[in-house]
Amino acid sequence: MQTDSVQTGQLYTLQLPSQLDSITLLENLIEEIADKYHISEDVFANMMTCLNEVVINAIVHGNKQDTAKKVIINVDVDPKRAIWTITDEGEGFDYNHLPDPTAEENLEKLTGRGVYIIKHLADQCVFNDKGNEVELQFKL
Repeated sequence: MQTDSVQTGQLYTLQLPSQLDSITLLENLIEEIADKYHISEDVFANMMTCLNEVVINAIVHGNKQDTAKKVIINVDVDPKRAIWTITDEGEGFDYNHLPDPTAEENLEKLTGRGVYIIKHLADQCVFNDKGNEVELQFKL
């Protein structure tokens, strides 16, 4: 039997119905992980902001608030990092061709900043090819 000296992380999974009030379950999980791993206030705030943004987008834009569809959240946490994977059952989107929210013609718009914010607050942000799954990594 082979033993591994590498410390493995703990896995958490949430399956949320595509309704906005289910975001509370996500927030509870973030708080539980932050307490258990003594996450700094800055990292906690970045995680809360990014994950709220991603999950709300998954519910509203991905699954079109169809309560038959789920948003699946997985997180692998160890003392050094948290890797969150959020997947919806929607068609996805082209994350490579989004309008620049810092362009003058977009500054007054109320939407369109989510991906920009996420890419700046998470340590790593990777979308799958289809655009219906994102992996966010935060150093703890």
